[in-house]
Parts: sequence; structure tokens; C-alpha cells
Amino acid sequence: MRTTETILGLLRERGRKGLPLERVYRLLYNPDLYLTAYAKIYKNKGAMTPGVDGKTADGMSVEAIERIIQALKAGTYRWKAAKRVYIPKKKGKRPLGMPVWADKVVQEVVRMLLDAYYEPQMSDHSHGFRPERGCHTALREIQGKWPGTVWFIEGDISKCFEKIDHEVLLGILREQIQDEQFLGLIQKLLKAGYMENWNYNQTYSGTPQGGICSPLLANIYLDKMDKYIEKTLLEKHNRGDYRKFSLEYTRIQNRMKRCRKKGEMEKAHQYRKELQKLPSLDTGDPLYRRLKYCRYADDILLGYIGTKQEAEDIKRELAEFLKTELKLDLSQEKTLITHARSEYARFLGYEIHTLKSNGKQTHKRRCINGRIGLRIPEQTIADKCKKYEDKGKTQARGELIENSVYSIIMQYQTEYRGLVEYYQLAYNLSSLKKLKWVAEHSLTKTLAKKLCTSVVGVYRKFGTKLNVGGKRYKGLQVTILREKKKPLIATWGGIPLRTKPKAILNEKISHQWDTRNELLKRMLAEECEGCGSTEQVEVHHIRALKDLEKYTGREKPQWVRVMAARRRKTLVLCRTCHMDLHAGRPMMRQRVKDHESKNVMLESGMR
Repeated sequence: MRTTETILGLLRERGRKGLPLERVYRLLYNPDLYLTAYAKIYKNKGAMTPGVDGKTADGMSVEAIERIIQALKAGTYRWKAAKRVYIPKKKGKRPLGMPVWADKVVQEVVRMLLDAYYEPQMSDHSHGFRPERGCHTALREIQGKWPGTVWFIEGDISKCFEKIDHEVLLGILREQIQDEQFLGLIQKLLKAGYMENWNYNQTYSGTPQGGICSPLLANIYLDKMDKYIEKTLLEKHNRGDYRKFSLEYTRIQNRMKRCRKKGEMEKAHQYRKELQKLPSLDTGDPLYRRLKYCRYADDILLGYIGTKQEAEDIKRELAEFLKTELKLDLSQEKTLITHARSEYARFLGYEIHTLKSNGKQTHKRRCINGRIGLRIPEQTIADKCKKYEDKGKTQARGELIENSVYSIIMQYQTEYRGLVEYYQLAYNLSSLKKLKWVAEHSLTKTLAKKLCTSVVGVYRKFGTKLNVGGKRYKGLQVTILREKKKPLIATWGGIPLRTKPKAILNEKISHQWDTRNELLKRMLAEECEGCGSTEQVEVHHIRALKDLEKYTGREKPQWVRVMAARRRKTLVLCRTCHMDLHAGRPMMRQRVKDHESKNVMLESGMR
């Protein structure tokens, strides 16, 4: 039996060479792929969220994988409808589908196969939901490779994921996958529908949002647009190797040189000041045009050096392609054309514009002019501050009062650190000082309310000096000592607001997974960790380790003590022990085993 690494490696090689795929469906018979998929997704929060059948990762076993494979072999596997839920967004709510657990595992296997094949073929300008890529790689590409941009075209596809045409998507897959049985499986996934308020609804378009395959299928769909922009729009609108020199700049520069030769230094200095206000190259050169492109999921940004009318033409051409080829609509209201020097384009939460500063020079060159600047929007800071304010005044967060001091400080620090790390590329990162001030006041008021003391008392009790990178910062810190273990330390502050142009957000997705991780080794050993039985072994899951703390005030069951001691969210049990655990009963087989061992010991002692 081939391993997951071998299969995915072969698919990547075929994808790199552009060779078609055949007999893909047969790969779904390999149990190692399902073990890899299980090891990948069981840690996700959604693994313990039930679908319409009420099942979760709890109870996963080798037998369950075998049942899925047998159903696929017999052609009787059926995707179940996803449970529809809604999550809030800025305007309204976003629908989300929650698949059943078995479908999640199969979707992850399908996703791994498709990702291995299509990833080497995808555009370098696409950054969303791809290995080793993310928001920061997209922003760094814009910052480093788009100098001199005059116009930004902010592309907005109206309801992109909801309007993906199933037939067009299957046609794109059929171009390189020559296996109708595998394509039929994907088609049934797209048509599986969803349950809302226990009413079944058919899906006629779109990819199932919330499904594991959805981001990859959307990327494969939109890769057609990437290729069109690269091979058609970029080749059509890019011309000229370089800009010609500005005649006015050259004329004044020659005058300055002549004055220096004559010794008229004061006059030459005046000419020098005039040069600093003029570009050395002709910014309106009609023979020089540049078009740049970047995409993150369905967020599109194009940068253009040329006239506004040409930018309007590019927008129209892109809209026509989306309408005719992909059956998607480019929102005319939200697709904006922004002047890069006088306005800001919004992309991935940043404001983007072309910088201009004649004063700052490096090696006698104006090093700022023409570069792309990334900044934090003022509205973003204001919106984040509202979380800690009420009617413009900083307030304690009442929902956190019941938590421990350690948890409260960790909550505030985690929220603030996440925002700072995301905006590390912004040149105005120091503007987050206002947010830090508001959050710190809210934190101290929350702790003061919990401990029935004053804000000054909180600073006296938890205030400390933090040493970060050789610099000292004021902050708050609480330490929880534990016997024979490292102490738990929660800290507020100590996060320097320094811009990092080469920062990369920690959102890497590796191609390789440890297919024989610790959980899989325990599951494949097929031995119950409660009684030692080797019959009908399955895995017990909990959502989080903190769930084990609900057994306070009474003696904790043995399985709770075992999981807490091992710091694991899983426990391998036989079917009998697992049912006893969920029923709240002591593990009967363990008691019987202990009783039998005691009898043996008594008998041996009597002899």
C-alpha cells in the first residue's frame, strides 16, 4: 500500500508537468489517506461541531474508515446535507454550512488530492488558502513590486462563492481530470444541499461555504481569471522597457551644472531645490505602461501606470470576461478606481497608496517617492477601541468578570498581539498606541471590579517592568505556581510597535503532515487505554482541555484524571468503555479487570 507522501508526491509531479490525471477515484480506496486526513482535521474546532446527523470526531476508529472505503467502492457513498448556520459580518450575515463528520474526512482526502495536483499550476499572484502564502505575502508583493503605481482598481466580485457555476467548475476540472467517477463524486458534493431549520434546500450554484473543499474549488475556479489577466490583460497593457527622462528635469539639471562650473554656487543650490520637486523621469510617458495584479480569495487589486481612461478599459474588460466565461458579476459600485497618490485603496484591511516625499534622501536619491505605502486605517483603530468603550468612556468588560485573573490578562494580550502582528507591515504601526491605552484602562478596570479594589491597587499588585529586546516596558503580569511544573505566566504589554517590512504572518500550510503522529499510533495499536481490550477500539474526543475542569467539587472520574495528566484531548477506548464514559458510569470493564487481578493476588497469597 502506497503512503500518503508517495501519492501526493506523484500528483504534484504530474501537476508540475501539466499531465492529465486518470483513475483518481481508485486513490480513495487507500486507508493511509484517511488516516492523514483525520490527523489533519481532528484538532480543528469544527471537529467537535455536529452536523445534521449529530456525529463528531468523537468515536473515530479504523472501522469507520473501512466503512467509508467500502461505501465508495460499492458506489453507495452519499454526501449528506450540511447544517446551515449564520455568522455575523459588517453588513448582514454570512451563511455557513457544517458538514457531517464522515463528509469532513472524505472532503479532506479529496482536497489533498486536488491540492497536490493543482497547486504547482496556480498563479504566483494568488495568495489565499494556499501553502506558504497568506495576507502578508500578498501585501509584501504589492509593497515590493508595484512602485510608481498611479491607479488602483479594487475588484469586487458580487457574491463570488455563492454564484460559482457548477457546470463551469466541472468543465474546468474535466480539462485535466479524466475520471468521470471522481468528477461525479465532486458533482454530488456540490449538489448535496443544506438543512436550515430542518428544512432541506437544494443548491444550484456556489461551493458549500464551511466545507473543507470549498476554498480550493474556488481557487481552481478563479485561477481561470488569474490566467486571463496574466496572459491577456498584462501582455496587452504592459509596454515599454523604461520611462524616458523628463525634459524639464534634464534642462534644469544642465543649468545647475553650468552654474557650478562658473562658481555660482548659490544659484546652483536654487536649481538643486527645484530638481527635488520634479521627477527625473517622464511620469506621463505614453510609451510606458505597467499593469500589476494580486488576488487573495475573491479580493482583487490591480495597479496601473497609465491614464484613468485606460484603467476604466481594464475594469470593463475584466467584467466582460467574468460575465461571459465564469458567469460572475463584477460589482460596478464596489469596484473602485482610486488615484494612488491622493487617495487610499482598501485591500486586506490595509490602506494602500503611493508615497511622495522630496525631503528624505538616501545616496543622493529620493528613496520614498513612488514606493507603495501600507497603513492602518483610522476607522479600524476606532472600531477596535469601541470594544473597550461605552459611550466614549473606557469600561470594564463584564462578561470576563467570572474568569480568573490569569485568563483575563491572557485574553486582552492575545487580542492586542494579534492586531499588532497583522499590521506589522504598516508604516503607521505606532498609531496603535491609542488602542493599547484604551485596552489597558479597560483591563485594569475589569481586574479592579473582579478583585473589589481600585485601578491603582491593580497596578500595585500586578505592575511590573518587562524586558523585551533590550528595552524595558511597563506592563502587568500574574504568575501561577504549580507543583513540579513550570509556572503559568500571563503578561500584558511588552509588545514593541516597530514596523517589520519583511514580516510574515504565521499562517503557513505545509504540504507534509506526520501521518503517524502520536494519536494515530495509539489508535492503530487497537488497545483500549481504559481496560486493555482490543475489540472495537475508537477514539474519545473532547473540545478543549478546559472542559475537564467542570468536574470541580467532586472526585474526578479516572478518565478525566488520565486526560488531564497527559494533557491530551483524546483517549483511545473500546466501545464498552466509551459508552460507559458517555453514560456517566464508571468503566465497568476496568473494575472487573481490577477485581480479577485482586482475586489472583489473594489466591497466590493463600498458596
